[in-house]
Amino acid sequence: MISNGVREEQISINSLKTNYKIAGSGPAILILHGWGSKAERWVKVGEMLVENGYKIIIPDLPGFGGTDVPPKPWGLNEYCGFIADFTKTLNLEKFYLLGHSFGGALAVKYTLRFPEKIEKLFLMASACIRKKTIKKWVLVRISKFFKIFSFLPFYALARKVFYKFIVSGSDYQYTKGVMKESFLKVVNEDLSKVLSLINVPTVIIWGAKDDTTLVEDAYFIEREINNSKLIIIPEGDHDLERKMPEILTEKIIKNLTN
Repeated sequence: MISNGVREEQISINSLKTNYKIAGSGPAILILHGWGSKAERWVKVGEMLVENGYKIIIPDLPGFGGTDVPPKPWGLNEYCGFIADFTKTLNLEKFYLLGHSFGGALAVKYTLRFPEKIEKLFLMASACIRKKTIKKWVLVRISKFFKIFSFLPFYALARKVFYKFIVSGSDYQYTKGVMKESFLKVVNEDLSKVLSLINVPTVIIWGAKDDTTLVEDAYFIEREINNSKLIIIPEGDHDLERKMPEILTEKIIKNLTN
């Protein structure tokens, strides 16, 4: 499929049907979307990057968009392995890496494993810091409890009430099947103690009004990564790629080579 120069293509990565968007012919930028998102939401930003001389590659991560669901619950390590295989299949030797939210945590994980491949790292509202909270503790344990009693008649109603009153506002309530367990694995991995190990140039972009990944996390990430620069967008929230694509793209382009 072709939309304004952005092609949708499909390949197999370890038997997973993988959809991705691609366009342009300049220096490559790999974009990793957030949890519950998909490549389509980054097309506007991608088109503007292509207009400025860059090549963009945006995969639907496994379990999202048009890409197959993983065969078993995945955490950041498994998703990182997928990205490694994806970049190898596409012959991406050196590239810019941008990760949003969950994709930002994945970008951190990948950069730590393959720093030689990264020209520059862009972390947008990156969900790297996963603090232990009572709500998260309850979420994990009640989820396991419900799983034990899934055969009982009241299971569906109890789960519905659980989602509405306990995990309201969490991405967990919108996931199904193996992705529920994947979500729990992902949100239980805190990367705050390894951020200081990143040794590639890093640009941190955050919306000042982000109520999903709080702006205080942005300042923490900047302190932990030595060669980093923080950009706060005053009126921005968590979804800059959809609500402020022009401003976001301007910030990305300005910092790609500077």
